Amino acid sequence: MKYHIWTSGCQMNVADSRRVASALEGLDYQPTSHPEEADVVVLNTCVVRQSAEDSAVGRIGSLKNLKKHHPEVIINVMGCLVGIKGTADLEEQFPHVDVFSPPSDPGPLMAFLTQDETKAWEHDATSRRFAFMDGELPLPKEDQANLVSAYVPVVLGCSQACTYCIIPYRRGVERSRPVEDVLHEVRSLASQGVKEITLLGQIVDRYGQDLDEPTTLSALLRLIHDVNGLERIRFLTSHPNWFSPDLMDVVAELPKLMPHIEVPHQAGHDRVLKDMKREYSVQRYRELVGQIRERIPGVSIATDVIVGFPGETKAYFQSSYDLLEELKLDVVHLARYSVRPGTVAARRMGDDVPDEEKWRRFRLIEELQEGIAAEINRRYQDQEVEVLFEGRHKGRWRGRTATNKLVFVENESNLRGMIKEVTITWTGPWSMQGQLQER
Repeated sequence: MKYHIWTSGCQMNVADSRRVASALEGLDYQPTSHPEEADVVVLNTCVVRQSAEDSAVGRIGSLKNLKKHHPEVIINVMGCLVGIKGTADLEEQFPHVDVFSPPSDPGPLMAFLTQDETKAWEHDATSRRFAFMDGELPLPKEDQANLVSAYVPVVLGCSQACTYCIIPYRRGVERSRPVEDVLHEVRSLASQGVKEITLLGQIVDRYGQDLDEPTTLSALLRLIHDVNGLERIRFLTSHPNWFSPDLMDVVAELPKLMPHIEVPHQAGHDRVLKDMKREYSVQRYRELVGQIRERIPGVSIATDVIVGFPGETKAYFQSSYDLLEELKLDVVHLARYSVRPGTVAARRMGDDVPDEEKWRRFRLIEELQEGIAAEINRRYQDQEVEVLFEGRHKGRWRGRTATNKLVFVENESNLRGMIKEVTITWTGPWSMQGQLQER
């Protein structure tokens, strides 16, 4: 028996798909990259932007013909399109789908697949599933001996409710995973050869505050730092109000913590930030960037920016542009505002910036950031840096520096999962090339 998984969206969905793959392989399913060969097809959907939702709806619709000619194929739709509000409307819209699953929950699919099996087989499969849920998480076969870096969700859902964001309505309120569950998963991944893990949360800095025995992300990072076999630790996404000096100090202190921080600011004008319900000021973000750079030497910082948010005038946009020009951050994840039905912005604010103007603003920042990134990366020219190699791409080895810079190296050796010293020989805005230093 075979399975096929299509994943759209964020790192959280990537991690969720990996858990589903592991659970399916616990039931003796094998992966295939061709949905027409599969006995089970899983679509893990994203709706953070309208284009992502349209893509998901189109992909679900495209499977109608497959189901017509092969009614025995099981189709499972999971992720943010399903959300946590129930599936009645989706069941009516897509009658060819067998199972709808909320985000991060392989349970409905597992239950469906085991409902008609014999009692003995079901007992055996259930035992394996319990082992999986208890943290003994075997990687999918296509990842075994290949996966170098893995995502580990630690905060599910979100309670911030920024006015443009659909996530709280799809993934529910913020819930921290128990410390031991996280440690079990990290240890299991490390024992299978994973060298780097990235802890995930919509606001990952708030980890542990909702647990019966409250803790902090800093405390969790110290525990994970002691896991044998693990070489690198990252976390995202941070929030300007919750990224504390204590967290900065942990990153600076612990050698496995990578000096790369993802802390979005979304807009460069206080009025727009207020309308977004971000609950901080531009000056607060400016000061935070200064504190991070002071406490974490050589740190790289990434941000998110939305252009064309309702009410963003040309002057307000110029403030965003000027802030980026001033701060010179390493990475800007850029997006044009799109209406997400159900959000506060969709209900109360008009989408009053024309699409043509959104594109103009997008391209201006894109051009600005290309120059800034090129300038930052030029500092690496002729420098020796440590690179963790993840795989090959078009005949070259691909890896990342501690500051998350992408580096390509030509070498015939098998470098997968190794950390090597590399001399940078060429730099560009989006990647660098280097030469391996043989010791």
